[in-house]
Amino acid sequence: MASGSKGLGAVVAAAAMAALGHPVGAAAQSTPAPTSAQSAAPAAASTYTPAAANLAARTWFQDAKFGVFLHWGLYSELGGSGSPGLAEWIMQENKIPAAKYERLAHFFNPTRFDADAWVRSFKDAGARYIVITSKHHDGFAMFGSKVSRYNVVDATPFKRDPIAELAAACRRQGVKLFFYYSQLDWHHPDYFPRGRTGHTTGRPEAGDWERYLDYQDAQLRELLTQYGPIGGIWFDGWWDQEKTALRDRWRLDRTYALIHSLQPAALIVNNHHHAPFPGEDYQTFERDLPGENKMGFNGDKATIGRLPLEMAETMNGSWGFNLVDDNYKSPETLVRTMVGAAGRNANFLLNTGPMPNGEIQPENLATFHAIGEWMKRHGESIYGTRGGPVAPGDYGVTTQRGDTIYVHLLRAHDGRVRLPLAAKVRSARLLDGGAAVTVTARNGVVELAGLPPLGDAWDQVVALQIRR
Repeated sequence: MASGSKGLGAVVAAAAMAALGHPVGAAAQSTPAPTSAQSAAPAAASTYTPAAANLAARTWFQDAKFGVFLHWGLYSELGGSGSPGLAEWIMQENKIPAAKYERLAHFFNPTRFDADAWVRSFKDAGARYIVITSKHHDGFAMFGSKVSRYNVVDATPFKRDPIAELAAACRRQGVKLFFYYSQLDWHHPDYFPRGRTGHTTGRPEAGDWERYLDYQDAQLRELLTQYGPIGGIWFDGWWDQEKTALRDRWRLDRTYALIHSLQPAALIVNNHHHAPFPGEDYQTFERDLPGENKMGFNGDKATIGRLPLEMAETMNGSWGFNLVDDNYKSPETLVRTMVGAAGRNANFLLNTGPMPNGEIQPENLATFHAIGEWMKRHGESIYGTRGGPVAPGDYGVTTQRGDTIYVHLLRAHDGRVRLPLAAKVRSARLLDGGAAVTVTARNGVVELAGLPPLGDAWDQVVALQIRR
């Protein structure tokens, strides 16, 4: 996640010789010389200076607070095949050879896909941005790619570009669109040597790593030039090579520079489970709040950098559509997670896996609707805020915008809550209904009294007006 490139011409020529990404011959047999895999971070754009448009986009991102993640691809057709595990990993989990997996493209025809309906549902839920899988680990492009025929326009009976339709719908409805892009590729023959995954896909044990990176950058160029202004690129898969000699040969400096040159406002994030590398614009956490490690992805690598933050979460257990995974999180749980993220100065990216027919699961639509109703009443305590002055604790969290501190009470209490807060509080009120709350302050501690019981409220919010 270094030097030398055969250029885009070689990529296009190779694609023309390799329908659906099959090997292009003996030229694909060079292997990069090994390098040390022990450095703390790979080589990247250490001299990167964000453009003014990029800095403005970072501020917008922090203000947006809530986004929707979409995992949609050929894997959606199999729906996990009866396993409650990660449906989007089924090619790896079921050891499906690449040549067999390609057959799924012949049946992918999501005739019920309606980009405007998708965006409308997410916007009504309160989401300000969308991240969609343009290419997942299976290597299939969900957009019209000219550098590989292994894409939704050329290889399926659908013959439409859903990314183009979604981009147009986002522009019409004022929602920003980001593209997830997998650096890891279980299909492309030049993704070699193998990393942690992709050893059972039947590809030749040879390939040209530099040519694969040229292919990757060519597809990124397409994503950044074919769909108008986008919010950014959400990378995943760097971790596949973390313990190999290729760890430091991702050519991140070149790839990140390409993105920033084509769209200076586009934000780059990489789900590598480390503090941000040079050239990245925000940091994401997979299914954990910043500072936590319940999922085991972070460990001692969960360093929180100084860039904007985000945490991504699933509605059930799988990112992709799964037929048997009905372990849905309640709207209450998800709202509380979003509040916890905001109190830790992070955005909340909530995933849904669209069905193979192009529709969003009705269970997920109901959850989005419930979240949207909550956001209509409490959104001012989330949008445009930053993490508040009181650290998260048993009581809940705080957020802040200007002279207003929002105390989010997430646990039952006896009508009194004491917080370590040195700020001078002028007044306090319940956000829901506006009733006044009694405030007393002494020795750096603020006590809120006369609070009604939490009851079945998902989050009791108290707005404190402070003196500067």
